[in-house]
Amino acid sequence: MLYIFGHTTPDSDSIVGAIALSYLKNKLNIKAIATRQGDINLESAFILDKFNLQTPQLKTNYVNEEVFLVDFSDIAQAPKDINDAIITGIVDHHKLGDLTTSTPIEAWIRPVGCSCSIIKEMFDYYKVTIPQNLAGAMMCAILSDTVIFKSPTCTKLDIEICKYLATLAKIDDFKSIGFEMFNVKSQINNVPIRQLILRDYKVFNMNKQKVAVGQLEVVDLSVFDNIKDDLLKDIKKLKNEEQFDTVLLLLTDIMQEGSEILIVSNKQDLIGKAFKKQIVNNKFWLDGCLSRKKQIIPILENIYK
Repeated sequence: MLYIFGHTTPDSDSIVGAIALSYLKNKLNIKAIATRQGDINLESAFILDKFNLQTPQLKTNYVNEEVFLVDFSDIAQAPKDINDAIITGIVDHHKLGDLTTSTPIEAWIRPVGCSCSIIKEMFDYYKVTIPQNLAGAMMCAILSDTVIFKSPTCTKLDIEICKYLATLAKIDDFKSIGFEMFNVKSQINNVPIRQLILRDYKVFNMNKQKVAVGQLEVVDLSVFDNIKDDLLKDIKKLKNEEQFDTVLLLLTDIMQEGSEILIVSNKQDLIGKAFKKQIVNNKFWLDGCLSRKKQIIPILENIYK
């Protein structure tokens, strides 16, 4: 059996990508199951419900199992026993991480805005038709990861594929579904602070230092006005609990197209200089910042080198 899953704290790309890739593998007569490493977020639940797709099963142990990784290649975002699993493939749109394998693997890694864009190319390569509901879900994953085409990670290919998937899904106004998703994503009422921080959260190993970067994307940044201090207090607590060198939390306003960044770091002065920003009360605004992958991580990695 082949288990297909995305990174810890799964987002819509990793959830839908695992479902889409498992469907493709089964069509190729390879028995595959979509799994997940963590809870489904609100946006992913919205997508699965809208297109009547089954939630991948929760699985965190993969000793001696064959696995195919979606949307990541960093060991910090993998199951703890990943070194005892048999990695057979990776599909990803991020930088190449630090996972290694003992045998050759199938690797689909492209500089595009979403893993589901690459998976659509895999369907084309193997000449397998994407069913209507799966096309709709993949379309939504692309809209999510590219912030409805606003993200600097978005490419012409992502836009073309998204439009094609919308046609397959028989959806005329796909952007309205995108904004509907982000409205769902903006719901923070009665959600525990730690749960908000971990909603879209990734851990990185940067020169043997642990760095965590979370991101909350909303349509109106004012939703955080009454809880911003609580968020900052809890990322300080998280830093101490997990012995992180740096924790960043991006509060991203997709309408203003920028992010307020909450930061707790042992390298706070260096980070401020690298971003050319004055950090005041552990906060700074980064105009045009929508992408953690392209606009935050590379700068942090340069600092830690």
